[in-house]
Amino acid sequence: MPISSSPTDPSPLAPTAERTEALEEASLRPTRLRDFVGQPALVENLEVYVKAALARGGALDHVLLFGPPGLGKTTLAFILAQELRKEITVAHAPAIEHKGQLAALLTKLGPGDVLFIDEIHRLSAVVEENLYTAMEDFRIDMVQGDGPMATAWTIPLSPFTLVGATTRTGLLTGPMLSRFGIDARLDYYSPDSLARIVKRSATILDVRLTDPAAMEIARRARGTPRIANRLLRRARDFAEVLGDGTLDHDAAKEALARLEVDEAGLDELNRRFLRVIIETYGGGPVGIEALAATLSEPRDTLEDVIEPFLLQQGFLARTARGRLATDRAYEHLALKRTRGPQGQLF
Repeated sequence: MPISSSPTDPSPLAPTAERTEALEEASLRPTRLRDFVGQPALVENLEVYVKAALARGGALDHVLLFGPPGLGKTTLAFILAQELRKEITVAHAPAIEHKGQLAALLTKLGPGDVLFIDEIHRLSAVVEENLYTAMEDFRIDMVQGDGPMATAWTIPLSPFTLVGATTRTGLLTGPMLSRFGIDARLDYYSPDSLARIVKRSATILDVRLTDPAAMEIARRARGTPRIANRLLRRARDFAEVLGDGTLDHDAAKEALARLEVDEAGLDELNRRFLRVIIETYGGGPVGIEALAATLSEPRDTLEDVIEPFLLQQGFLARTARGRLATDRAYEHLALKRTRGPQGQLF
């Protein structure tokens, strides 16, 4: 199946370390639904939707993929195009600056093709409004000129499938959400699922990996395949340079310690986030803007990358007044609480 756009298309330029890493990451992605580990209920439902669309000979309904970063939204978009035996065009929402660019993307789609828009919550209002008629009626209305000399015409589109990916569904408007026929939420993976992913990746990368090492990496990967694969590649580096190339349990633990990923999977930024709440703001509550300023990190990074796992694992609580560090955060960091759970002094 030809793919018209891919974030990992080969380039004539000489490979750099960063590009080699990106190509290696892409090679680890599954290409069929049957190979997609984790999210079993979601995968089973998508298999049904795809088979139904193929049997009807029509386009798959529009799909919204949402969940924290690194769980496989982009991978699933490419898999859907592969399963449908159609081409996929990839666009990042911030890059679609006006409806002319949107029209250029839509008019080159063939019947049943897939348009994947990443970070779809960042579409401008004008572009989003023009996308409504494209999604519902498979047409786009254009206007040329101003005033009495303006000319309006309609461009018909081939029936297509829009696959949108977002980490923040709360920023999508109601009209946009209502136009997706399939909502697919990706949740954090279990350690067992991640261990399967790590072992599959080790096979592709030709890494000698023991089962205990795979589980150790999986436990510390914060429920995220992207992180699991990154930790595997870095642990492989340590095993090859400091050992005989075999990644066993001891080698994995040593590598993870050097990477400053602790037993709970928290890295230095995660721990610093919690320490700032506890040591600088007395355990909270504290607003996200204050935390972003103190940590010198963008607010979006804290909300989309740092907080979701901490919230799920019970290290952090959100209240109307701000963020609070929980008892588990104090215990994990071996810090003593000096304030009550709502900030009152003992």
